[in-house]
Amino acid sequence: MKRIFCAVAVLLSGSLFALSPIESVRPNVLILLADDLGFSDTGCYGGEIATPNLDALAKDGLRFTQFYNTTRCWPSRASILTGYYAQEVRRDTLPGIKSGNIGTRPAWAKLLPAMLKPLGYRTYHSGKWHLDGLPLKNGFDHSYCLLDYDRHFAPRHLTEDDKPLPPVAAGSGYYSSTAIADHAIKYLKGHAKQHPSEPFFAYVAFIAPHFPLQAPAADIARYQDKYLSGWDAMRDERWQRMEKLGIGGSTLSSIERSLGPPYAFPDAIKKLGPNEINLPLPWNTLNMAQQKFQADKMSVHAAMVDRMDREIGRVIAQVKAMGALDNTLVFFLSDNGASAEMMVRGDGNDQTAAPGSSATFLSLGPGWSSMANTPFRRHKTWVHEGGISTPLIVHWPRGITAKGELRNTPGHIIDLVPTILEVAGGKKSATAPPAPGKSLVPLFAKDGTVTHETIWWLHEKNRALRAGDWKIVAAGEDSPWELYNLATDRSESKNLAKENPAKVQELAEKWKRETEAYSALARKEP
Repeated sequence: MKRIFCAVAVLLSGSLFALSPIESVRPNVLILLADDLGFSDTGCYGGEIATPNLDALAKDGLRFTQFYNTTRCWPSRASILTGYYAQEVRRDTLPGIKSGNIGTRPAWAKLLPAMLKPLGYRTYHSGKWHLDGLPLKNGFDHSYCLLDYDRHFAPRHLTEDDKPLPPVAAGSGYYSSTAIADHAIKYLKGHAKQHPSEPFFAYVAFIAPHFPLQAPAADIARYQDKYLSGWDAMRDERWQRMEKLGIGGSTLSSIERSLGPPYAFPDAIKKLGPNEINLPLPWNTLNMAQQKFQADKMSVHAAMVDRMDREIGRVIAQVKAMGALDNTLVFFLSDNGASAEMMVRGDGNDQTAAPGSSATFLSLGPGWSSMANTPFRRHKTWVHEGGISTPLIVHWPRGITAKGELRNTPGHIIDLVPTILEVAGGKKSATAPPAPGKSLVPLFAKDGTVTHETIWWLHEKNRALRAGDWKIVAAGEDSPWELYNLATDRSESKNLAKENPAKVQELAEKWKRETEAYSALARKEP
């Protein structure tokens, strides 16, 4: 009897050991990524756009108020999925190195799904890719990949499981955010049926609200004429709500009226018609036709965010239907700040077509981008706060003891990989170079702390470094360093460089040393 009892005990303990790391310890992981979303676009960050599903995640989770990205789409994706600064893995430009959008990651720079698979995870991707290589060859079990960023209604270039799909027919009822959610849900349903005892990692990368501003007509109608009071008044209204929420710091920056898009496309402005403008002029200086056109553009942007939130709600509902939400670590964030870019690509822009329809190619522009990035300065591609600040919502009922709280600790998207690996029980490869990110897990408790000695940026010669509450930033290679104390001036309104040249010099030397180190790593072969 004693031998039988011991044998049964061993069998039971073996079964528990097999199930415990998956069902009781290792959480599922869901990354929800927006594209060109402004810091204050969602309701839980002060926006007027309806985002009830994201707001619900924030209410039961955490909102980070000082979380950063790389200020551009493809570098951010590289950092999110590798845990390195994009320059370290050749996915943002460094002088003399084949890098940037055409750069190829070193062999040691594995993507997150490849790190999770040895831990027993099934891995799924749906949406934008914008990385080198193919999803399935980089660790994903299934992938629905949109490669056409110029058409939300009828994309021409898309794949599933790395195999080309036929172009989507015009008028088919297809919309990018809905299709991305559909495929994410399909993969989750398949997971529940075929791999119910294994944890999943799902990476859902929306293209919304990236230009072209296109959305279903019924969604646009929900915001018709909502923005006629203009970007100046509505920016102030957002700021008032943000102050009540305790988000955004203590100051509101002034709109830089003479700062337009980061790239000049004068022909595109002509194609967009007489009511398009490429400067964030005072709203009351626009004529009525211009105000109506601009308000209509923002209505489309709002509809895109609204629709994305609804599709996120469907994905979350599927996770809940699987009985998995309690132990699913959810991240929601954006790859960069709202964009001031203005161009015409894809199928061109028909000035007679309804704004937001497939026949139009509209962009948010610097006026509304300034509102979307309230209370900060500048936009996507710049490394001032407006370009690099992302809302970050973290939701994990089983793992977060603090509910509905703010986290004011500075962090960066390089922190996602170490966070996920810690909760999954894994580690970075011993053969990979040390990564700069920090796990955010201590912040899931009420009194935890995480400290970055510095956070570093470089994009298209725009450069910045944050150390504690101090930040230096420069727009362009020849621009002098600006200095801000973000503890009292998060919106970068008062340049302290002349008052404190020693601090500028100290931080500039740190920026240079880090740049040299990251460049050396990028040159390392293979």
